[in-house]
Amino acid sequence: MKDSAWRLAILLLLFSAQNVRSDERRDPALAAPEINVTPGSEYGDSSRRYQGVPGIERAENGRLWVLWYAGGLDEGDENYVVLVTSKDDGHSWSGPKLVIDPPGPVRAYDPALWHDPSGRLWLFWAQSYSLWDGRSGVWAIVASNPGDETPVWSEPRRICNGIMMNKPTVLRTGEWLLPVSIWTYPIPASLKHQHALPEEQGGNIVISRDQGKTFQHLGQTRVPGRTFDEHMIVDRKDDLWTLVRTSYGIGESTSTDGGTTWTAGKPSGIPHINSRFFIRRLQSKNLLLVRHEPISKTSQTRTNLTAYLSDDDGKTWKGGLLLDDRESIAYPDGIQSPQGTIYIIYDFSRTRGKEILMATFTEADVLAGKPATNKVRLRVLVNRATGKQDSN
Repeated sequence: MKDSAWRLAILLLLFSAQNVRSDERRDPALAAPEINVTPGSEYGDSSRRYQGVPGIERAENGRLWVLWYAGGLDEGDENYVVLVTSKDDGHSWSGPKLVIDPPGPVRAYDPALWHDPSGRLWLFWAQSYSLWDGRSGVWAIVASNPGDETPVWSEPRRICNGIMMNKPTVLRTGEWLLPVSIWTYPIPASLKHQHALPEEQGGNIVISRDQGKTFQHLGQTRVPGRTFDEHMIVDRKDDLWTLVRTSYGIGESTSTDGGTTWTAGKPSGIPHINSRFFIRRLQSKNLLLVRHEPISKTSQTRTNLTAYLSDDDGKTWKGGLLLDDRESIAYPDGIQSPQGTIYIIYDFSRTRGKEILMATFTEADVLAGKPATNKVRLRVLVNRATGKQDSN
């Protein structure tokens, strides 16, 4: 009897594995890519002609990790994820320590880095057939030794449909909420692998109640005027607050039942443009918001990246430390060290300058609206790609 049960279990596992391989053959975006921890010169600075959308994290020993996506001349089939590190607080940076580059017309893009409460480093990325297949997918690998120069990564794991470029939020209950979007974006009619998922389009909320062992869909925001969502979730005293990228700037929606149901979206009243922003609760319990300061009511210019603080859960904002006033700066992500230093990463001129930049500062600097401590470092160059944009 035991032998029969054992044989049945083996047959079920083999059947399941065959089904997975069959799915991957039918749709290559479902195949786990190689995690390349010894990338060659083909991924070096002089080979990259496009790059942007960075993320940052800091290990307990101070090691910084930064990632972004690159490859090709713009967003498209050739995109791949690049990870670099710094052991000296960002004064110098390594070359690529890891690359995720799916084969064929499958792109890896919109990555994110996040340290979970136990200290593990999660590396998330989106994986889609061609530019956009209507579904994409959030993938992850995890390292338990992020303080080391060469972390040991887990096997790639597909978590759910969608894209997640912003960090998860850990609730006071210990649950994790992931801000996962499925775009409302045209799918080419000729695309070989495409997926129409209208019921999943929106700013979705994915939950883990067991520290990342399993994930389930929890709820969804649909803010009018949403563009790619790129939403972020804040755990406030009386509700959950989600801010969403929109055509007019930043929209908002709230939930009072832990994220299952959400209010109808509306404008947040926070000045911004149609671009990614960054919001996070700091150790002081204040909220940090990094956004663009519009140069006019109608401008959509990605300039004047500025940091603000709120001590009343986002009702009002104080200070205003200008991090970079150039055009074509975008997509901030950030962390705070135990000592209180804030690190913000962003990109500049993805097809021309091709720079990944960092700024550091403290709450005191934000409130002063100018450098007030010796922690301020602006326009710190993390990486500049030098590949030429011509296709020859």
